[in-house]
Amino acid sequence: MEFVDEKLYKRIKHEAGRAIADFNLIEEGDRVAVAVSGGKDSYTMLHILEELRRRAPVKYELVALTIDSGYPGFRSDVIAAHLREHGFTHHVEATTHYDIIKEKRRPGSSYCSICARLKRGALYTLAQKFGCNKLALGHHMDDFVETLLLNQFFVGTLKAMAPRMLADNGETVVIRPLVYVEEREIIPFARENRFPVVCCCCPVCGKADIQRKRMKELLKELEKENPTVKRSLLRALANVQPRHLLDRELQRICAVP
Repeated sequence: MEFVDEKLYKRIKHEAGRAIADFNLIEEGDRVAVAVSGGKDSYTMLHILEELRRRAPVKYELVALTIDSGYPGFRSDVIAAHLREHGFTHHVEATTHYDIIKEKRRPGSSYCSICARLKRGALYTLAQKFGCNKLALGHHMDDFVETLLLNQFFVGTLKAMAPRMLADNGETVVIRPLVYVEEREIIPFARENRFPVVCCCCPVCGKADIQRKRMKELLKELEKENPTVKRSLLRALANVQPRHLLDRELQRICAVP
């Protein structure tokens, strides 16, 4: 695929390639399931992984997977047409997640959390079904940093996301190649290349939950004083000083004799 803004494309590709190298995300012989929701992030990730695959020193395969949660109006056919046009192996899995969510969701609670759990479980199952040892998710730098702040402010834990982790099923390795890519780079990339973005059609589609929206607004304010604040927070996740934290287990491990 030819990309409109060559400079932006190369920057995103470079950052994704750097993440793959830093965290050993893709290795020789991998068969990678790529979660494609129809959003800007997953389209960007898929196309960038394909461009890297063509030039990579290691051989790997990509299989695009889309979960149709059953929300009325969801256009999986639009996603399928785009991926078919660009030669991707693609599977759409129809589910009854919407019915489950309607039954299980507590009044006033978020659709997103239960929907994400159901989708993740379905993706793990599909990855195994299609012989994929890894599952690529489209979380970008903003997602990592916002999650870090959400956990600190509202949960009381010091954690974000992992660029590479073993899934709960003990079989699939989850990777996040866009960890070094900012959302403000993905937005114009997806728009200029006319990726056919599809809404999931849930009742809150396109709306960030209130707490995450507050984190976005906070970061936007902080960027006025420090334009690289998100990168600083991301670097902090790779520069942990255990002796200067309050976790008693860490204090025990790092205790001076």
